[in-house]
Amino acid sequence: MWVGDTRPFAEQYAVHNRLIDIRSRPRAGSAHVSPRLAQRKPADGILQAVGQTPLVRLRRFLEASNIKLYAKLEAANPGGSAKDRPAKAMIEEALATGRIDSRATVIESSSGNMGIGLAQACAYHKLRFICVVDPRSQRQNLAIMRALGAEVRLVESPVGGDFLTARLACVQELLATIPGSYWPNQYANQENCRSHEAGTAAEVLAALGRRVGRVYVATSSTGTLNGFINAFAAASPRTRVVGVDAIGSVLFGGKRGERSISGFGAGCEPPLARDCRPDAVIRVSDLDCVVGCRRLAATEAYLAGGSGGGVLQAIRSHQAELAGQTCVAILHDSGARYLDTVYDDQWVERALAVRPTLLKALAEDQLPDPPR
Repeated sequence: MWVGDTRPFAEQYAVHNRLIDIRSRPRAGSAHVSPRLAQRKPADGILQAVGQTPLVRLRRFLEASNIKLYAKLEAANPGGSAKDRPAKAMIEEALATGRIDSRATVIESSSGNMGIGLAQACAYHKLRFICVVDPRSQRQNLAIMRALGAEVRLVESPVGGDFLTARLACVQELLATIPGSYWPNQYANQENCRSHEAGTAAEVLAALGRRVGRVYVATSSTGTLNGFINAFAAASPRTRVVGVDAIGSVLFGGKRGERSISGFGAGCEPPLARDCRPDAVIRVSDLDCVVGCRRLAATEAYLAGGSGGGVLQAIRSHQAELAGQTCVAILHDSGARYLDTVYDDQWVERALAVRPTLLKALAEDQLPDPPR
């Protein structure tokens, strides 16, 4: 540990650790002790750690310096995404109301994040869980589900050109053949919306209040979007809640088309979307998602998931109308689950026909100077 010290290594190591402990121990009244950190209590089980994710100011992503941009980092949830919130809420509501007990088999359709959230919640409550996925699901997401004890069923062919329809048909087949099975149905379950209204949106309101001019939320089941619409309509009606949808998604009157970013948009309209009324909808391409992710990594040193890149690029493309406003981007998951796609130059060139040199130029165009 120290040059010239002849004492046994174990003794040196023990002394070294004691010194670190003494030097890092906060002094009474020290300015280094955060009152916020001091008030945090240990979580009673992993599901109690869901929520209270960081809200971070992004000072470098946009070219314009007259916009206050914040990002809600939902990847900080223990299962790694915003879907942890509704997964926990749906399972615990079903247990509390007696819809399911310890003998139940939970079955759900997911492209990845909800499957992980439900795998975690079911593992914690010792429930059998089957997740129905399709070929677009990220391999690492399937591996995480299996590691948490989930059984994964793959549908290999779309129905009517849509994999979501095929997944839902498989869910119905399993429900009909497995006694005591239960479908949380993230696409229609109001707990999906309520978990974000009382959680994600409430946390943004607590941090920023009515200063928020616009909130940008990616779409899939529309649970997060509905939650934000409901929360801000009640507490800050002047705030505009903007849905960011994929080109190729049928939501909000969109036309079905090819989509390469998993978990973003929808091939058929879920029930929760039928009465969903965002203040505006912005559609982004797969390339927008990739460019947004790459730019965020280059400017803010953070890896967002595919939909998060789309959300940020939607904001960036509307900078001219956002001068002087405070905006919030909801980043649903981490880029760690997209290393083989969004962050892989070969995949981008193969799937989107964009070469690395052009992609780099698009992401780094007019990079703002770092704040001082």
